Amino acid sequence: MRTRLLPLKKPEIRRLKASWRDTMLLLREFRQPVVSFSLTLTVGAVLYEHLARGYGEPVGSFTEALYLMLTLTFFQPGGDFPTQPALQVFYFVVPLVGLVILAQGLADFGYLLFNRRARSKEWEMAVASTFENHTVLVGLGHLGYRVVQYLHKMEEPVVVIELNPNADLSGTVQAMNIPVIQDDATRQRVLEAAGIRRAKTIVLCSQNDSMNLQIAVKARSLNPNIRVVIRIFDDDFAESIQQQFGFVALSATSMAAPAFAASAAGADVTRPITVEGQALSLGRLTISKGSKLHWRSVAEIEARYDVSVVLLKKEGQLDLHPSGKEVLRDGDVIAVLGSPDRLNMVVHDNQ
Repeated sequence: MRTRLLPLKKPEIRRLKASWRDTMLLLREFRQPVVSFSLTLTVGAVLYEHLARGYGEPVGSFTEALYLMLTLTFFQPGGDFPTQPALQVFYFVVPLVGLVILAQGLADFGYLLFNRRARSKEWEMAVASTFENHTVLVGLGHLGYRVVQYLHKMEEPVVVIELNPNADLSGTVQAMNIPVIQDDATRQRVLEAAGIRRAKTIVLCSQNDSMNLQIAVKARSLNPNIRVVIRIFDDDFAESIQQQFGFVALSATSMAAPAFAASAAGADVTRPITVEGQALSLGRLTISKGSKLHWRSVAEIEARYDVSVVLLKKEGQLDLHPSGKEVLRDGDVIAVLGSPDRLNMVVHDNQ
């Protein structure tokens, strides 16, 4: 009976890639003990060859002396034991010095390799290096956490940057197989570690408007095509930023989290308004070929997602009151009115 191998899931593949890259970084850090060990053998070989010739017990060559130092390190000396005390010292000192250097390096390497928690930041960066076409989210506060939850439900890959993460929030996010890099996002190297050059969107959820804008401009300079979704408290300032930089600027109310998530996923979503206690947003999206919305009628979408399609742009023609019989095709643009949660479902199925 044949055993059928199950395909690896994306998180498992990412973890394997991260493990490989992290191990390569550790090997680079391990160069110092290797260099020290090699230098000890070389210096020992030079001294031994020089002293051996002076005492009349010469070795054949420097290569032979080097090989002798190497075998001494592992307590496997070749040849006869020297008669001169100065040469005999090498048989006792070289093994001790060589093994101390090598053992210390191997111990450190093994500890860091098998205890990645001791290098949490480096490990999270290694995991982040496996992401592409993803969302970089800065600021893991209450809003940021809610946005991460919505993006995770939409199966959007996310990398989080937070300087001072809450242990409970970061632990919950990491349990979703989402890396959390604990560092300052205003630094270019941190953005690059989060894969900003390969990302499709950056979402800025910190409570500091000026810092959000600073990071947004830096992210756009590193990746000119990146979509920027930014949290701004002042509505007038948000509108000004949107006009000057082309960023998606949203208010910071707790109701805005679904709108942040939908915007990060590529849909244009308005700020939620409350009508009779119900939060409603208007979302604009382009139908993707092969998505669950492709070849669906307007009536089917309205019934399936409990939303209203209020506009349809097909082949350059606008229809503000599309018929329920209209079938959506690749490239059609629709405007959908509904609750933020429902809009997120529509956006997710259009991926």
